[in-house]
Amino acid sequence: MLGLPGGGHDSIHKLLTDLRQIEQTSYTALALSAAVLVIVVASRNISKKIPGPLIAVIGTIVASWALNLESYGIQVVGAVPTGLPRIGLPNVPLDRALVEKLLPTAFAMSVVILAQSAATSRAYAARYNERFDENVDMVGLAIVNIGAGLSGTFVVNGSPTNTQMVDNAGAHSQLSQLTTSFIVLMVLLFLTGPLAYMPEAVLSSVVFLISVDLVDIKGMRKIYRERPWEFWVALITAMVVVFVGVEQSILLAIVLSLVVHTRHGFRPNNMLIVQDKTQGWRMQSVNTPEQAVTGLVIYRFMHNMYYANIQVFTEEVVDLAKGANPPLSWFCIDLAAVNDVDFTAAEALRTLHGILAEYGIKLVFCEVIDEVQAEFDRSDLTELLGSDAFFSTLAAVANAYSQQEAGGIAGT
Repeated sequence: MLGLPGGGHDSIHKLLTDLRQIEQTSYTALALSAAVLVIVVASRNISKKIPGPLIAVIGTIVASWALNLESYGIQVVGAVPTGLPRIGLPNVPLDRALVEKLLPTAFAMSVVILAQSAATSRAYAARYNERFDENVDMVGLAIVNIGAGLSGTFVVNGSPTNTQMVDNAGAHSQLSQLTTSFIVLMVLLFLTGPLAYMPEAVLSSVVFLISVDLVDIKGMRKIYRERPWEFWVALITAMVVVFVGVEQSILLAIVLSLVVHTRHGFRPNNMLIVQDKTQGWRMQSVNTPEQAVTGLVIYRFMHNMYYANIQVFTEEVVDLAKGANPPLSWFCIDLAAVNDVDFTAAEALRTLHGILAEYGIKLVFCEVIDEVQAEFDRSDLTELLGSDAFFSTLAAVANAYSQQEAGGIAGT
């Protein structure tokens, strides 16, 4: 946009190079960039249906041809090959060294394509309240990239900038893709000549405006307000994109997302369920122990049980059992929020059964889904605990406990 020679391998070096070269700014290129920005922004403010970028591109191509802007130091796109690409495998001998050289880059590109395309598709599907199937998206990307490989073109990706450009133009159906394909075909066959006159400053200005639209400050504020941890993941990822690279940022985002997810699962906000005279049942914090019925505690675990959080689970249950006043007869674990119990968690439940038995407390469960019940059966927990230790509802647990207590009192 400034007509600078540029240079550098990453964003920081490029920016520093631009600052060192700032005295070499081409005022012609700067004026051309400013004119494009004014045309596009003004057309948006008048009506979003006005194709501002297209008007700017066509106008500057005509001006470049008529005024010979290249003679004023304006860099132009230059000759564009005409005609359709040749279809077939590339004429390159395959050997181990070449494969080893290409494989890391190909893997990084695959990660970028899958992650970026899925994120773009999901964002626009949410914006327009449409369904999005990642599997269909991946199949489509695979097919078109096979075509790209056979035709010697760039890899195909769900580009945020291109998607934003199409969305700004008001295209919301496959008709826009068919129209674009037809126009590209016509350009390749008949109109590559005029493209040679397009100034690079114009192309840069259009991409600059698209990139500005992708900076969603309002969305980041909303994330910060609702989910601070996710905000920091998003911010760190964005900074890595700018200062390091897209591939590294996506891999880092995956790792950070897994860390945040594990953190939530490591210390879930578990609750106690107690009886309420007006509401029937209500939940309250484990930090304020209360028995559902005298001698009965109902404890709801709020996450899947796995190796990362099972220690927290065991500690909370043992502390509740040891500190109960009056002493407990039953300890019920509500598994309504649990849909998986891994091997480590199953072992911990066996140990917990023995610990509670030493205190004279019976361990029971309620609201166990079929998948978890099957896991209990496979790990012999059902046999260890007994079939009478499982109840379908909270009310069933309370009734069974009350009947047992009533029977024990009558027997005494």
